[in-house]
Amino acid sequence: MPVSVFTSSVLTSLQVDSVVSYLVAILLPALDAVIPVLPSETVVIALGVATAGSTDPRIALLIACAAAGAFIGDNLCYLLGRHFGPAMQRRFFSTPKGQRTHAWAERSLDRFGTQLIIVCRFIPGGRTAVTLTCGLTGYPRRRFVPATAVAAVIWALYAFFIGRVGGRAFENDPWIGLVIAFAATIVVSGVIELIRRLIRTSRRHAGQVEPDHAGQDQHDRDELGRRYYVAEEDHADGRRSRGPDSGPDGVGGSDLQIAQRDGQ
Repeated sequence: MPVSVFTSSVLTSLQVDSVVSYLVAILLPALDAVIPVLPSETVVIALGVATAGSTDPRIALLIACAAAGAFIGDNLCYLLGRHFGPAMQRRFFSTPKGQRTHAWAERSLDRFGTQLIIVCRFIPGGRTAVTLTCGLTGYPRRRFVPATAVAAVIWALYAFFIGRVGGRAFENDPWIGLVIAFAATIVVSGVIELIRRLIRTSRRHAGQVEPDHAGQDQHDRDELGRRYYVAEEDHADGRRSRGPDSGPDGVGGSDLQIAQRDGQ
């Protein structure tokens, strides 16, 4: 079966009067937080494409289901990180890349808080990293829950609207509208990621160096402390070899004897 025919048949099944539409609108956004390979954003876009020509008021219910699923998924990640921290740490942050991602999420939470929770929904891989880190670090739930609610509503409206725009633009070829709408979300996510990297680079150039991996700050502090201790030891040894300091000019010991002899 050609891809276009298969896509069109799938879109036909995702109508506002289909129970399947409401199920996938809730389940996929809820589960892709812990199973990131699930295409929740693609499904919400597809729902927008499939209902592009409809003015049925139940469309609002579809959007609400997508937002509810996203909200459930974020809070599920938080609870998993909170109650199963070591297992989640091994599952998602055990590799060097995972450690760097976790360190970035922890630093960014300290700096941006709820704004990061909202924005990370549009950063590839950012949603799971940040929501799990919130649970692992005990981020306050009174701040986490409202932030995830706002993020879920914005995300559902955004994905559904992109799909409707693509579906209306290619009403006769809805599969093309789906492809273009999905490509648009990739571009938006790429722009957000680019802005994030540019901000990080500008901070590095300004002297606000961020560590590349977890624990690097402590390692740097330990290294500086060790070097300071060695320098102090060398300085003390040098002073002992010269003898006591006899005055403001620092002349003493053998230096003082040489000066007295020359004076004679």
